[in-house]
Amino acid sequence: MAWEYFWVDTCCIDKSNHTEHTEAIYCMFRWYQNAAACYVWFNRGWALEELLAPSQVIFFSSDGQRLGDKKSLQREIRERTNIPVGALEGTSLSTFNVDKRMS
Repeated sequence: MAWEYFWVDTCCIDKSNHTEHTEAIYCMFRWYQNAAACYVWFNRGWALEELLAPSQVIFFSSDGQRLGDKKSLQREIRERTNIPVGALEGTSLSTFNVDKRMS
């Protein structure tokens, strides 16, 4: 498969500026949502956008071994994040009440 674009998330968001922070989160969600796949290390801080937006998330260990994907590691992700299974499976986030989305 040839990729037209490849994005490596290496930048930090200025969280001291609320407007910039909010806009950056919306932009990141759209980028991840349009991605063919998202590749992440399993034992690091994840951005919520990385877990929910892309249809395919593939996890690797820090030494580069493939551990699985969002579907095969669903139980472990749920245990670590408390994200509802439906959200991990791609259910529209608008179907969750505000309290659940904020938690």
